[in-house]
Amino acid sequence: MEQQSTDVNQTAHASINPQTHIGPVTLRVSDLDNSLAFYEEVLAFRRIDRTDGRATLGAAEGPALLELHEVPGAPPQPSWSTGLYHVAILLPTRADLGWLLMRMANAGLEIGQGDHLVSEALYISDPDENGLEVYRDRPREEWQWDATGAVKMATDPVDIQGLVDDARREGKNWDVLPAGTTVGHIHLQVADIPRSERFYHDILGFDITARWPSALFVSAGGYHHHIGMNTWQSRGAGPAPETGAGLQTFVIALPNQDALAEVRARLSENNMPFEERENGLEVRDPWHNRVQLLVV
Repeated sequence: MEQQSTDVNQTAHASINPQTHIGPVTLRVSDLDNSLAFYEEVLAFRRIDRTDGRATLGAAEGPALLELHEVPGAPPQPSWSTGLYHVAILLPTRADLGWLLMRMANAGLEIGQGDHLVSEALYISDPDENGLEVYRDRPREEWQWDATGAVKMATDPVDIQGLVDDARREGKNWDVLPAGTTVGHIHLQVADIPRSERFYHDILGFDITARWPSALFVSAGGYHHHIGMNTWQSRGAGPAPETGAGLQTFVIALPNQDALAEVRARLSENNMPFEERENGLEVRDPWHNRVQLLVV
């Protein structure tokens, strides 16, 4: 990651409802059987449903977290394109992260890492090179914010042995992701930061929590970030083809109809086209990502 700017430069805007969070994410995959073997056997997702060419996955309890949509033979997302950077799965405890680390290591996965001060994160890719993060948050009272309102983050080495020790000490040995696992955030590759800020901050209403020279992080309700955006591999790039693997849709989950009405009004005021959906609406961001704002 690059050096963080300390100046968030928040401007007055109507914030999205603070209870907003990221809901289910739909990924395109080339071979559904192969993907299910990875997500179920290695990452320990629970299969909720499967129909022709689609499967929904979740934790031991609770709603769907991921949906896999098969596009037979789909190539990976081009590295130089907008679209998915990673989907981030948030585990309830540090020990849970340690147990999942051991599962992934035993499966021979290549694993990246980053201690971001607010969280400890591990990075992998699925069989179609869709980026995934699995992480645990530090308690909110340990997060640090500077005078401009920016959350302090870094990319330090993770205490790998500490994760493993915690898992062993607590006797973690689950075969299905524990209840309380969620989609913590989503990180996108974008073509430029100003247009991303205009859409996600000015129009949708997410608060800016950190701005770096080539990345932006936004959230609702004081979280460190629900959506990350960067141009590290995608400055000036076009959208990833929908015939390949990658991001199909992601849900921004709103708590009630009033919260939805506020966002709908801002989209209309800014002449942003959208389509009505059951319990919400769907809009395309500047990079053609399909964003569903749903009341859940």
